Amino acid sequence: GNENWGRHEIGYKPIEQWAPLVREAAQAMKAADPDIQLTAAALPTREWTLPLLNQAGRYLDYLSIHSYWLPLWQKNETPDYMTCIMKSEGPEELIAGYVRILEESGYRGRIKIAFDEWNLRGWHHPGFPRKTVQDYSDPEVIRLVAAREKNLIASQYTMADALFSASFFNACLRHAEDVGMANIAPLVNTRGPLYVHPRGIVRRTHFHAMAMYANLLGSRVVEADVEAAPLVHGDRFIPVVDAIVTTDDAHATWSLALVNRHPSRDVACTVTIQDVPLDGRYRATILSGDSADSYNDIEHPNRVVPERTQLRFTEGLGQLPPHSLTIITVPSLRR
Repeated sequence: GNENWGRHEIGYKPIEQWAPLVREAAQAMKAADPDIQLTAAALPTREWTLPLLNQAGRYLDYLSIHSYWLPLWQKNETPDYMTCIMKSEGPEELIAGYVRILEESGYRGRIKIAFDEWNLRGWHHPGFPRKTVQDYSDPEVIRLVAAREKNLIASQYTMADALFSASFFNACLRHAEDVGMANIAPLVNTRGPLYVHPRGIVRRTHFHAMAMYANLLGSRVVEADVEAAPLVHGDRFIPVVDAIVTTDDAHATWSLALVNRHPSRDVACTVTIQDVPLDGRYRATILSGDSADSYNDIEHPNRVVPERTQLRFTEGLGQLPPHSLTIITVPSLRR
């Protein structure tokens, strides 16, 4: 099923009906194919997910999570960079909540979290979904469908989307033992990292963040102690820097993903690996832009692209450019 916890779905059921249905369906599916991998729609609440796990947990491999941190379904607002970036700690908090529920149920380590839909921005589809067949010649339906074109406004997809995505990946990697899947939705057009048009493809800012994580990090996550000053916006605040550290299987190379969330200021950053402060120049790939509001579009598809450079550290201290994702490659520091 899909989002069976929601009354917007044709397949909606209250948990008292949903949990036994999942159990019965899972039993039948596992009987037909014992190797099949099963997931079920979950919520970050004990009231929904604990009964689900109590009834069907022994048959499940994943909990299916959908999360969009800016719910723009009915009204297509365009929040500013700071409003968006304040959402960056949301994935960490959400994952931690599910981990607590899995721990309480006794299924932690057996069942993993599957983000089979996630994005900063929820797609805009006012007036939908509907549970009946629509008359698509109805002027009101035509108007509502046409409103979906607002998803394609290029200027919405700024460095906020890239850095939120980087923070999402960091949270998943920090919880790699519990998160087994993370699929952005959608992939193409609307809110996706790729905008495909008759003349080609625009790689939005969050595409480049995804590509950097896929291609530049090591295969193993290393525990890291990250401390950062607060970035304040109104009555909210988050750490101004987020980071993840990885290494290869041989521990011969370290790769650090560093996110400076500040919209306009460089941030001094001290990095120490195995008690050795970084000192010298290191290969780096930096994703940034002229401003926090920079975006790519058909006319300017390369306004925001990763740039290869070298980043200098002196006795551990370096500078991260504003509104940036930086991935640094460090050779082994063993002495």
